[in-house]
Formats: sequence, structure tokens, C-alpha cells
Amino acid sequence: MWNYEKRLQYPVKITQPNAKLAQVIISQFGGPDGELAASMRYLSQRYTMPFHVAGLLTDIGTEELAHMEMISAIVYQLTKDLSMDEIESYGFDKYYVDHTLALWPQSAGGIPFNSCFFQSKGDAITDLTEDMAADGAFP
Repeated sequence: MWNYEKRLQYPVKITQPNAKLAQVIISQFGGPDGELAASMRYLSQRYTMPFHVAGLLTDIGTEELAHMEMISAIVYQLTKDLSMDEIESYGFDKYYVDHTLALWPQSAGGIPFNSCFFQSKGDAITDLTEDMAADGAFP
């Protein structure tokens, strides 16, 4: 079913750790508008979509998982090899207490990921409107 290549679609090469920036970017991993919510949104909504749209939502949801992998690589590289002084001085200590430098889905404000970040109503128009709003398609 899958042909996995052990490389990111867009390589991530961060050479300087930056805990402050990692705290902001982590929201793109597990925040309300992050890639985890986006992938779950599309992959759960596909089941009640008309047949010709379901496959498209599967493709989009899978692509969002690839985005999540890139965001994870960014956060990992921004926090790799941080000293305890850097962790404390950038305010990363609250995250570090619970997760060390492991990746864990949360918003920049520290709110853990939960399924309330996305909706699946079973109505094609409602769900597609929510998808566009979540992906910033509406001004």
C-alpha cells in the first residue's frame, strides 16, 4: 500500500537550537490549526462524503500527515542538544518537565491536542466549509 522513502518531502536542516521558536512552531504540530488536527479532520470526514470526494479527502489527510512529519523535524532540530540553561532561559522548562525534548502535540499556549480541534458533522457542505476555514481559505 505504501512506498516509504526515509526522507522528508522538503529537507529540514536547522543548525542552531532555539527553544523560544520551538514553542511557537509546536502549535503547527498539535495546536487547533496544526497538522495533526488537519489530518484527522480530513481522514475522519471522508467516510460520509460523496464517493468522488472521499478519495480526495484521503489524499489531503495523508498529505497533512507528511506536513506533520516536517513540523516534527523542525521542532526536534530546534530543541536538539539544548542545555539546561537554554531550556530555563527560554521558558521551555514547563514543557521539558513533562516531555523532556520528546515531541508531544500541544498548542503554543501549552494546551494538549484533543479532538475538539476539528469537526466532522456528516454533511458534505458543512464539513468542506469547516475544512476551508481551518486551512485559511476564507479571509
